Amino acid sequence: MEEEKKRLVLIDGNAILHRAYHALPALTTRNGELVNAVYGFASMLLRIFDELHPEYLAVCFDTAGPNFRHQQFIGYKANRPMMDNELAGQIEKVHELVRAFNIPILEVNGYEADDVIAALAKQAMDLNNESRIMNKKKKEKIDHNSKFIIHNSNIEVLIVTGDKDLMQLVDERTKLYMPTKGLSEAQIVDREKVIEKMGIPPEKIIDYKGLVGDPSDNYPGVPGIGPKTAIKLLEKFGTIEKIYKKISVSDEKIREFGETTVNKLAEGAESAVLSKKLATILTDVPVKLSFKESVVRDFDKEKVLAFFKELGFRSLVARIEGNPPSSRQGGTSARQVKDERQGCLF
Repeated sequence: MEEEKKRLVLIDGNAILHRAYHALPALTTRNGELVNAVYGFASMLLRIFDELHPEYLAVCFDTAGPNFRHQQFIGYKANRPMMDNELAGQIEKVHELVRAFNIPILEVNGYEADDVIAALAKQAMDLNNESRIMNKKKKEKIDHNSKFIIHNSNIEVLIVTGDKDLMQLVDERTKLYMPTKGLSEAQIVDREKVIEKMGIPPEKIIDYKGLVGDPSDNYPGVPGIGPKTAIKLLEKFGTIEKIYKKISVSDEKIREFGETTVNKLAEGAESAVLSKKLATILTDVPVKLSFKESVVRDFDKEKVLAFFKELGFRSLVARIEGNPPSSRQGGTSARQVKDERQGCLF
């Protein structure tokens, strides 16, 4: 009989924060403070508790300032506008919200939230593997993580994000939980879903981005190589390194793609390698997964209710008190936010 899976949920704080801000209409308190991103984030947290039932939970955020990718490529994300002041002003409130739920916040200077998430997910999988060995040898350990892994060798990771870059992390035990319509709907993305959406499996995402680039992050890939050609190249050769190995020896199989394509690849070789490097989410980040700190435990209900009442989140107060509006099924929608917004929520 298979051991029951224990679920570690890692939230991509920046991705959910931005999605909430842009998906929901302007929402203000009676003092005129904009709080739509806070509302959306809170609604997503409650959805996670209701639908995903995590045993362990943590939220990861980017830190202010440049990270190591800016050092590798000065143009990294240089095309992005500055964060709206209206959104920036809600970040501290979101942190306050997360702390009210007794959820740990993890940030590492010089790294993006994606990298922190990847590192934590890898550590969870490494502990899975270690626990199987420890269970087999029946060793006793004294620290919390070791005690945990002796008795729980069937961890699965769910990453809550709207960022497709994280698809590269998907495997048998790591999946994404991605909002699909604003914040009102979401779906679990496994390996098959990645292939369905991207045309390639998770392990080839970084090579794909190395070839086609990423306009949102402002790295070019290989100029003139589009998605269809990139997918065909990767289906044929597997990785960027193997593609360029074929080019270096003028292999017949690469020549089948035509002289124009081969020339584009040759001219864009340096850019392809750099773009793949920029696309690769790191796992060797100086952060440690603590099951003791991330275990889902009872939060201070009165503290959360006071927070919601202060901001005027009446429907969320009802959800916490166990009396949700009868019209709502599942998460909170933008329409419900509009309804609640009348009279500045009061």
